[in-house]
Amino acid sequence: MRAISYRGGPSQQLAAGSFVLRSTSVITCYTATMRTTIRRVGNSLGVLIPKSALQIWGLGEGDSLEVTDEGLIAGSRPIHDRLDELKRRIAVEIVSRFTPAYIRAQSLANLSRWESQGSWVPAYGDWRELLNSGDDGALFAAMLGRDERANELRQSAPYVGMLPRHFTKRLNEEIAG
Repeated sequence: MRAISYRGGPSQQLAAGSFVLRSTSVITCYTATMRTTIRRVGNSLGVLIPKSALQIWGLGEGDSLEVTDEGLIAGSRPIHDRLDELKRRIAVEIVSRFTPAYIRAQSLANLSRWESQGSWVPAYGDWRELLNSGDDGALFAAMLGRDERANELRQSAPYVGMLPRHFTKRLNEEIAG
C-alpha cells in the first residue's frame, strides 16, 4: 500500500512515481477512516486522481482507496493480488533484460539444483516441461500472463536470482507500500 499525505503549504510538491502533486487546499485532519470507490466524476465534487497515478498503483474504476488521518492509501487489494502483481513485475523485468535462451538455461539450472536438494514441488515439473519445449510464446505466457494458470506457475518460478537484490527489494517495497 502507498500512503500519500497532503500536508504543507501551496508550494509543497509530493513526488509519486513519475508525476508531481501540488497542494493548494490542505486537509490536515480526518476524524475517521473511510473507504471510497474509484469512479468517474461527472458534475460532482470530489478528489481527482490522475490516471497515471492509478496505473502506477495498479488501480482502476471500481477499486477502492482508503482515506485515513495519514492520507490516501492506495492498493487496498487483498495481499495475494499484490503478491501476484509483484511476481509478474519481476517476470516482466527478467523478460526485458534477458533472452529466452538465457532464461531457460538459468531456470533449468535452478530446477536441477532444487531437485538434487530434495526441494521439489509439482509446479517445477510443469516448468521443466515448459522450459524444455523450446516454445518462447508458451514461456512468455507463463511468465507474463494474467490468467490463473500463469499466476499459479509464478508462485514457484524457477528464474529466481536473475535480478540484482536491490532491484527486487525495491519492487517488494513498492508493492508493500
